[in-house]
Amino acid sequence: MPSLFRFLAVLAVIAGAIYGTMWALVTFVEPNERDVTIRIPSERINPPSTGAISPAKK
Repeated sequence: MPSLFRFLAVLAVIAGAIYGTMWALVTFVEPNERDVTIRIPSERINPPSTGAISPAKK
């Protein structure tokens, strides 16, 4: 039984350390805001027609 308590205590210490690290990151680290520009080639937006698909003619 003492080994179970020791194991649970070690897990609690590890969980507390992880929680404390996350709290410190949230409290002390400020993210930098910046604009992001992504250039998309026009071929991806409006692909050239290949003539493979044509409308049905009556």
